[in-house]
Amino acid sequence: MTTSDASAVSSTARVLERSSRATLATDRRDPRDLWPEHARKLYDHLVALYDTDDVLPTLAASWVAHQRSANTQRAYARGFKVFEEFAREHGAHPMAVKFPLADTFRSYLETTPTWVRVKGGRRGEMVRAGKPYAEASRANALSAASSFFSYLDKVSDEGVKNPFDAVQRPVLDPDYSPTPGYTEQEWAKLLVTARDHHRVAAYRKRAYALLLTLYTCCLRIDSLLNARVEDLGYDRGHRVLHLEKVKGGGRRKKPIPPVAWDALQDYLDGRTEGWLFCTASGGQLDEPAVWRLLQALAKRAGLPLRGPHGTKVDAITHALAKKDARPDKVQRWADHKDSRTTQRYNQRKELLDDSPGYSLAADVAGVLAHGTG
Repeated sequence: MTTSDASAVSSTARVLERSSRATLATDRRDPRDLWPEHARKLYDHLVALYDTDDVLPTLAASWVAHQRSANTQRAYARGFKVFEEFAREHGAHPMAVKFPLADTFRSYLETTPTWVRVKGGRRGEMVRAGKPYAEASRANALSAASSFFSYLDKVSDEGVKNPFDAVQRPVLDPDYSPTPGYTEQEWAKLLVTARDHHRVAAYRKRAYALLLTLYTCCLRIDSLLNARVEDLGYDRGHRVLHLEKVKGGGRRKKPIPPVAWDALQDYLDGRTEGWLFCTASGGQLDEPAVWRLLQALAKRAGLPLRGPHGTKVDAITHALAKKDARPDKVQRWADHKDSRTTQRYNQRKELLDDSPGYSLAADVAGVLAHGTG
């Protein structure tokens, strides 16, 4: 770390050291033991890169742990790793970055190839050969870095100026999504493939139950993967799943339709505890495994390849398309606070289905078919 870097972080470091000593003097356990998963992982990642007396790993992990939802914790930890790597490559301590370098980070995200796995390489071998960061990923990395400096400002007695306050963010079109959507017929085809495709019955049952629950309960994949068998229940004639909210914290109760409940019970086969969707050894099923599953199922079904996050989009779009659809009910089912968020899914569909280009093309096709003479 340079002299200027050390000066820039010294104020926050002193605050942290004072509070840490005061806390640890009265606590029998290290408070860091209570950090959530993504905070601990970020801490371990940073400790391997910086001296043990550097305050960055503890501050960054504390900032991640400060976030309310596991989804935000994961997204910010991922975005911060991108920022930290950039700062390190440019010879700066992340806590000492000023506006000129912060603004350069924005340009860096627009042009730098992303890390991808080396085909046929060693396990975990990566190379910068992927496409530059997408707009949403760039926005996340900039938001994460800005949030980190806002947190530093809160915990520092002398205040920390946020170098990302004046950095322009990508303009995200809420009506655009690069994820291909499935029709209801395509979803039925995917579900049949999930139910029948694998020669091992346990894998077939898990895939089928997972997709049915994800789709019919309108869930985010990370929320479902964090559910446990003990979270299943019964309430006023409904089979329900008690879930931690991905955004905003708290819990919610999701009714499980009979077809999904039957698939779950067939998959669980009497199991009464542990992760709702688990590996063969009983460990928690993770998102990369679900990504691989959906890629394989889509390929076998002859459908566009995509990950699990488009499932909720499809569920909302299909629900809104029903003749008796009640947007307010769909909004509650989707766990959206703002009705405009729910309606946005409908707008994306209408931009395609109601395109005037289809009518124009039909007229042109008629003229071309009969000649212009």
